[in-house]
Amino acid sequence: MDLFDEYKKKNSKRGQGFNILSSDSNDGHGGYGAGTLNLNNVSPVFIDVNEGEAFVDMGALHARSSVEKGIKFLKEKDQVPNGKPYWLVWVTVDHINGKPAYSGVAACELTVDREIRRGYKSLPEHVNNMDKSLKGRIIVDQMDEKSKVVLRNYLKEFNNDMWDNSSDQLKEDLGM
Repeated sequence: MDLFDEYKKKNSKRGQGFNILSSDSNDGHGGYGAGTLNLNNVSPVFIDVNEGEAFVDMGALHARSSVEKGIKFLKEKDQVPNGKPYWLVWVTVDHINGKPAYSGVAACELTVDREIRRGYKSLPEHVNNMDKSLKGRIIVDQMDEKSKVVLRNYLKEFNNDMWDNSSDQLKEDLGM
């Protein structure tokens, strides 16, 4: 049983688990498909700020998550004054010093007002932060402290060994 299966058994009430270190079909050969973006090791983690909970929703890779479905996103935050706050955190799992770890973590803000079917998000920020996560960057400074604690606890609970193998910067930025 792999980590994903373990997680699904433990947390079957909400969403899916992380994409965990898959084998890369382009590894080392440089042929067809080389240089393409590989999303196998990135997972979108949502933080529901009001509820203080975190969950994975793989639909976010294509802007089709349960949070985003049926919502028209606007570019101006003030056009959605009653929006429910969320963080979409792109979490990349890769090897650090030969051990699996959370190698890149980048958060993006979004708000959703289901009543008026409108929301706010900056699509360029979401795309750029996904890319930065894939490149091993840690970008969580803009998150509120409560959400950082929720994310930290979620990552540790999901796999404490990966948390322990992660960079000191991630641990410090999430308040360890």
